[in-house]
Amino acid sequence: MGLLQDLTSRLTIPGLPDWTGLLALLLLLLVGLSYLLMPFSVFGVKGRLDSLEAQLDEIQSEIRSLAMRLPDSPRRAVADDWVELPGSRRVPEEPPPRATPPIPPPAAWPETPRGSRAEPRLDWPRGRDGRTG
Repeated sequence: MGLLQDLTSRLTIPGLPDWTGLLALLLLLLVGLSYLLMPFSVFGVKGRLDSLEAQLDEIQSEIRSLAMRLPDSPRRAVADDWVELPGSRRVPEEPPPRATPPIPPPAAWPETPRGSRAEPRLDWPRGRDGRTG
C-alpha cells in the first residue's frame, strides 16, 4: 500500500486530485498495449500486401508465357555476325586524354631598349580654359 501511495504522490498533477496522475498513466499504458496487440489488418497493411501479391502473380504468369513463346534456338552474339567490309578504313584511335593539364609557358615581359624609361601619363582633369588646376 505504501508503494501505491508513493507512486500516486509522484504522479500528481498540480491543481487536480492525487489519483489523476495514476489514471493518466494507466490510460497511456492501455493505449500502448492496444496498439501492440492490434492486428495489422486494421491499419490496412494486409489489404495492400494482398494486392501486391496478386500483381506479382500476374507478372510471373506473363513472364512464363513470354518464355514459352521464345524459340528454343541458342542465341548468337552480335559480335560473331560482324564482318569488316573490304576497302573500309579504320579510324585511328585518339590518344588517351591527359591526366594533367598542359603547362603554359612562362610569362614574358615586353622588351624595352636600354636607357629608355617609360613614365605613365597622367590625364588630369582640365578646366574650361584648357589649363590644369
